Amino acid sequence: MAAPTERKGYTDREMQALARLQPGALPQTAMRSRCDVTMDAIKSYILKERLQPGDPLPTETELCDEVGASRSSVREAVRKLEALNIVKVEHGKGTFVGSLSLDPMVETLAFRSMVSVGKNFTDLQDVVELRRFLDLGCADEVCARFKGTQQPELRALADSMIEAADNGEDFLHADIAFHMSLLEPLDNTVAKQMVRSLWLVHMAVLPQLGLAPSEKMLDTAEAHRRMLAAAVEGNPHMYREAVHQHYQPIESILREHIKPNN
Repeated sequence: MAAPTERKGYTDREMQALARLQPGALPQTAMRSRCDVTMDAIKSYILKERLQPGDPLPTETELCDEVGASRSSVREAVRKLEALNIVKVEHGKGTFVGSLSLDPMVETLAFRSMVSVGKNFTDLQDVVELRRFLDLGCADEVCARFKGTQQPELRALADSMIEAADNGEDFLHADIAFHMSLLEPLDNTVAKQMVRSLWLVHMAVLPQLGLAPSEKMLDTAEAHRRMLAAAVEGNPHMYREAVHQHYQPIESILREHIKPNN
């Protein structure tokens, strides 16, 4: 079977998935299951009605009429959409638009990275690299929001990470708390969810590698203090330098212990 063609970087399958959600979309092909067709119809209904997370969906009977599907197809579609956090079923209350969180992506990325442990570790390297890209991209806004502030809680987190590193202990939980606190004042919910999601993948996969704490992790811990100092000073250039210093040790550890397949 020929590989799917691409259009401006998107495959035909991706373009078709987007087209199916548009108002007045063409009828679905017979090759797609009734459940898949019903899932798309429910998503299209949510978009058409401009529903938001937490808004109620019609009753099962009403939804069958709205999307033109049988009760069994609607029930199966709702179960699958619930697994994707697109809808949420509250027994005795009804069905609602879900949180639309990135949790399903976290589970898939974490599982994919753990499957590759012992064979090909580029997935974890990619996760770490993307985390760095996001931290660098947020530098200007973080510095603007934190300039001239005190931030005693963030200072305490940075100190706790340095103390843990001095004792040869990991500090993953303090690390994610630090980064999420830096992003808290920002008005970008997607960025916050993405950073949190990538951190959860990192935390799930890293213990599978069986790597002992490295003395280089002290450099990572101290880089948090420099990141905070730069943010409070309102200096994006210094902040980005500290971000690079933050990621250099873990990326160095991965290069030393992991040999991706070529």
